[in-house]
Amino acid sequence: MIHDIFMPALSSTMETGKIVEWSKSPGDKVEKGETVLVVESDKADMDVETFYDGYLAVIMVEAGEEAPVGSAIALIAETEAEIAEAKKQAASHAGGGSKPQEAAPVAVTAPIEVNTATVASNGSSNSSSGRTVASPRAKKIAKQLGVDLKSLQGSGPYGRITAGDVEQAAGKPVSTPMATPIGVAPQATANATPAVVAARVTPAAAPPVNITLNITPGETVPLNTLQKAVVQNMMTSLQVPTFHVTYTINTDALDRLYKQIKSKGVTMTALLAKAIAVTLKNHPVVNASYAQDAIKYNAQINVAVAVAMPDGGLITPVLRNADQMDIYSLSRTWQDLVARSRSKQLQPEEYSIGTFTLSNLGMFGVDNFDAILPQGQGSILAVGGSKPQLVADDSGMMGVKRQMKVNITSDHRIIYGAQAAAFLKDLATLIETNPQSLTL
Repeated sequence: MIHDIFMPALSSTMETGKIVEWSKSPGDKVEKGETVLVVESDKADMDVETFYDGYLAVIMVEAGEEAPVGSAIALIAETEAEIAEAKKQAASHAGGGSKPQEAAPVAVTAPIEVNTATVASNGSSNSSSGRTVASPRAKKIAKQLGVDLKSLQGSGPYGRITAGDVEQAAGKPVSTPMATPIGVAPQATANATPAVVAARVTPAAAPPVNITLNITPGETVPLNTLQKAVVQNMMTSLQVPTFHVTYTINTDALDRLYKQIKSKGVTMTALLAKAIAVTLKNHPVVNASYAQDAIKYNAQINVAVAVAMPDGGLITPVLRNADQMDIYSLSRTWQDLVARSRSKQLQPEEYSIGTFTLSNLGMFGVDNFDAILPQGQGSILAVGGSKPQLVADDSGMMGVKRQMKVNITSDHRIIYGAQAAAFLKDLATLIETNPQSLTL
C-alpha cells in the first residue's frame, strides 16, 4: 500500500507550511515513529513523523518550498516493490502539494494517522514495540554528547525524546526546536488532547530581544512564515468594529512592590498580567469574544502577552488561568514561555488560546499607543511606560507621582464604552491602592 504524507495543520490559522528540511531521502527506509521532515509553521519549527513502516518513495515538495495545509508532499511505499508505483502516482498529482486533500483518499492511498490512544496510555518515549522514539537531532546530539537515549524520559509530544531532553541531560543549554506529534494527517494537532501534548517547562530568564534586524538598504525581502501569519490575522482583525479608551494609572505603589519582589524572579509583565486577570474576574464581558451573533463568555482567563521575535513579527504566549496562579509561578511560567517562543519551541495551545491580550511597550519609553485587536478576542490592553509626572491632588497641592497610560481596544459588537471604562477603573484601583494583594 502507498501512503500520502500530508502537509500538517500545526495551528488553527495556518494555511500553508514551509518545509525546513527532509530528514530522509527518497528510497530510505522509515520506521513508525521516526521523523521524516521538519515543517515551519506560522509560530514554530516542528518535526513531522510517520506512523507507518515502509520506504520514502517520492518527495513532491522540496526543502525550502511551501505547500497548502492538507496537500500531499510525499509518498511512502510499504514495500520496495511499490516504489515504482508510488513514482507513477506522484506524477499524477501534477505538482504534488498544489492540491489540498479535503478527505482521506481511498483505494491504494491512505492517510498516515496518529495513534493517540497508545500515546495517552503510556506517555513514555518508548513505542509499543519497545523501540526508543527520538528525533533525528536528538539522536545526533546524543551520539556527540555520549548520552544513552534509553535512560531518558521524553518531554516532547507523544513521549518522544527531543534534542532539548538530550542537552538537558548532558548539562548543555537547550537550543533546538521542540518536536510535534504530527502524524501527518491534517487534523492531527487540532484533535490532540492536553494529556497527549506535553510541553517541557524549564524556567529560565528571558533574554531581551534584539529588534534591530540585519537589513540591507534597497533590498526587497519576502515575508517569513510568521510575518505572513501576522499580516493575515491583522487584516482579519481590521474588519471588526473597535473603539479605544485611555486611562492614566498611578504606579507608585506598584513600583514599590516590584522593587520588593524583583529579586525573587518576578517581572513587571507578570505583575501586570496578574492584575489584569484578577480584574477580569469581575468583568466577564471584557474577557468574552464574539461568536456568530452571540457572546462567548470564556470559562478561563487566559492572558496572552505580545512578544517581539528576533527575526521580525510577534507571537503571543498565553498565561493560562492567570487569575489562579500565584505571582511567583506566573513569573516563572512567563519567563519560560518567552525563552521558548524566541527559539520557536512553543506548542500551538501555548499561543492560540488567549482570551485577553496585553501589549507592553513601556520598556521602550513609549507614552501610549493603540493596539490592534487580536482575532477571536474581545479586548487588548496597550501599556505605556511609567514616568514621573507633576500632578495636583483634590486639594490643589502639587506633587510628583509616577504614572502610566493604558489604552484598551475592544470589540464594539459585544463590549461598550462604559464596560471598558469600568474595567479600567477597577484595574487602576487595584494597582494604585492594593497591589500587595497580587502576591497572595
